[in-house]
Amino acid sequence: MTKHRSLPDYASRRFRFAGNALLEFNNPFFAQIDKLKADFEAQGTHFVSFANYDYLGLANHPRIREEAKREVDGLGVGALASRLVGGERTTHKQFEAEIAEFIGMESALALVSGYLSNVTTISYLMNGKRDAIFIDELAHNSIVYGAEGAPAHVVKFRHNDMDHLDHLLARHREEYRNVLVVVEGVYSMDGDTADLPRLYEIKDKYQIWLMVDEAHSLGVLGDHGRGLAEHQGVDPQRIDLIIGTLSKSLASCGGYICARKEVIEWFRYTLPGFVYSVGFSPVVLAAARTALRLMQEETWRIGKLAQNAELFRQVAHENGFSTGPAIGRGVVPILFENDLETMWAARHLLEKGYYVPPVVRIGVPKDGPRLRFFFSANHTEAEIRGVIQALRDIPPVSEEAQRIVAAAMSGAAA
Repeated sequence: MTKHRSLPDYASRRFRFAGNALLEFNNPFFAQIDKLKADFEAQGTHFVSFANYDYLGLANHPRIREEAKREVDGLGVGALASRLVGGERTTHKQFEAEIAEFIGMESALALVSGYLSNVTTISYLMNGKRDAIFIDELAHNSIVYGAEGAPAHVVKFRHNDMDHLDHLLARHREEYRNVLVVVEGVYSMDGDTADLPRLYEIKDKYQIWLMVDEAHSLGVLGDHGRGLAEHQGVDPQRIDLIIGTLSKSLASCGGYICARKEVIEWFRYTLPGFVYSVGFSPVVLAAARTALRLMQEETWRIGKLAQNAELFRQVAHENGFSTGPAIGRGVVPILFENDLETMWAARHLLEKGYYVPPVVRIGVPKDGPRLRFFFSANHTEAEIRGVIQALRDIPPVSEEAQRIVAAAMSGAAA
């Protein structure tokens, strides 16, 4: 007879398998960063976060704050309803037109979540059992869940290996009706990019649809921050779908889909994640629109961000640290041998005033733990050199820490 567990028991067991034993030693997650900053500065220690997506340093820009306050006074904070059934604010379509024009696409649709934008688009678009979705083996979780939520067949190709993708399509393309290939502008764990020119060749050769997730590349890649196509000098309109987020360079929250007008109009009336979700709060939209304008006015921020990330990668290499395949734009990881060393490093960096949460177990392969550094145009050279020096000064993992984790993991295994 099957033994039935309560939901709390089931959750506890699953959490142990996910690696919660590491938290017995140190829990660096869900830190209240505003309080951390205040506490460190009260002690006379400079606090620096390398854990946030504020690539262009716009999150606290005075113009964004002013525009958000003005919108609160004018339209309030409520989203009120789904735009389809409850109507929309005048700023909704204005923002969609602005983001599409900036990126170089015909049309756009804004959704309340970047994660949702991937999930709903992929699962809705690829809705036939004779369809296939080809995704990078290191694709973001939102892409994976979007693909798994569709009835289509899902095929993974080796990370950034276009020859492998070509090989898989040569063998299997004729088995499917519609094929969608999904890649990312900047991969959020490794900081590397997809090869668009080669993908265009593959797209034409096999008559597939191409989707690019630009969550970490808008404002990061290209002289004007327009993303992967600008960075690699190709026409963005050869991409069928560009998905992005407002939560990074645009200092706000939400997502968007860019495509041809016919696609966006179809989505506007039928896409589940749009039709059955509320529209943007006018305050959020005001912040994003202002950030988009500032990105185009204060273009020095894009160059400064690249300079900071490149400096970090250079100094890390000089000091013997591995940054994997990162190209030195926005996201650069430091790779470690194991989970405990990664947790230990994060703990000691925080003691020095550097907030860099570890990435272990979730989001990366078990043999790929890392500290993931997000860079901003606001970071200084002293902060970048300082955190590398702090990494050099980290002592070996203590016997006590090893004992605590070993005991906890032994208990988890039992």
